[in-house]
Amino acid sequence: MGHLLMVESWVGAMSTLLPRAIREAGHRFSFITRDLHHYLRSNPVPGTHPLLGAENLLTCETNDVPALAAHAEQLHQVLGFDGVLTSCDYYLPAVAHLAHRLGLPGAPPEAVERACSKDLTRRALREADVPGPAFALAETAAGLEEAAAAMGFPLVLKPVDLCAGMFVRKVHDEAELRDAYAALQGFPVNARGQRRNPTVLLEELLTGPEVSVETVTFQGRTTVVGVTDKSVAGAPWFVETGHMFPAALDEATERAVTGIAVAAIEALGLDNVVGHTEVKITPAGPRIVEVNPRPAGNQITELVRRVTGIDLAAAYAQVALGEQPSLERADTGAGSAAISFLLPPREGTLHEITGAGLLDAADDVVDYKLKPAGHRAGPATSNNNYLGHVMVTAGPGGARARAESLVGALEVRYAEGVPA
Repeated sequence: MGHLLMVESWVGAMSTLLPRAIREAGHRFSFITRDLHHYLRSNPVPGTHPLLGAENLLTCETNDVPALAAHAEQLHQVLGFDGVLTSCDYYLPAVAHLAHRLGLPGAPPEAVERACSKDLTRRALREADVPGPAFALAETAAGLEEAAAAMGFPLVLKPVDLCAGMFVRKVHDEAELRDAYAALQGFPVNARGQRRNPTVLLEELLTGPEVSVETVTFQGRTTVVGVTDKSVAGAPWFVETGHMFPAALDEATERAVTGIAVAAIEALGLDNVVGHTEVKITPAGPRIVEVNPRPAGNQITELVRRVTGIDLAAAYAQVALGEQPSLERADTGAGSAAISFLLPPREGTLHEITGAGLLDAADDVVDYKLKPAGHRAGPATSNNNYLGHVMVTAGPGGARARAESLVGALEVRYAEGVPA
């Protein structure tokens, strides 16, 4: 039985899925955080927060990597860790450095840093001739305007160090570029109290369907588990509205998509990671959007598990322990699985979301969650502001339309009494 040190976590689905996977595999974990109340305020399930099932609850300034490493070394002498991991992107580089410092299994720290910084990713992939969008980097409004003039609109503005689509925006002209940059400048510190990188990424606008490639890389060998499709809405924002696994692709397209994902992982030097690589299928061929050295969010790992029987959260724990990950497929009876998200029609305080009765009565609904009355709905500008989700299983290729139809039947009513 292995003992894992979990350094922080997302507060969404993975804060439930990863602790469950660790326990079901017969392992145990200790949890270290800079702010325990961050999780107590964001309980994803009724009852005790899954992270509080840790063998030890520890506190430390996790944003100070040298201090964290020194503290973890002392803890390691007493508690004896066999691996280190996190589900939160903002701590992936820290975990890689920590594993290296403690002599535990892990990914190369410099490779994780490249993957977690979109500017470093773009440069590394360009040097390795892995196809991606044309791009430019700047730290000032003037620099961005100069780059945009050279590239030509429309473009996509991205922070290099944020997640969940935050502040990623399509811009058509200089006025929109200035507005997007000003909005980003108003967010100098991320949600975990970390000072942000001032570098801003401008990219060529890629057109075509978007998919993600789910992989496990262990001891130099990458296994492709499958490809997930993605629905995106909310222009000029890029908000993910749903996913289906497996994506409905022809064999040639799937080979091209998985091939470029594996090439990107190799170009970044990643090893001993569960990966989630986003790819745009453009008329000129597949292009890398980003490479994430951690399991997919938005419950994509659950879609994979319900179709293939492969638990990527469990594989993540195994890789962190230096164990050969279990990637054998099982007959689950599901040809496809999909999740569809309910976006807020506008900002405001919820009175109710109607339609849950239909979800309770549907045999193909395997999971759903809706925000309660009194929840304050934010703008539909990132993945952080969903009002709920519906997950279904179906025959091959059928789950996506079914999930979308069920979410489409929900009605959001605001406290003012006016349906949105």
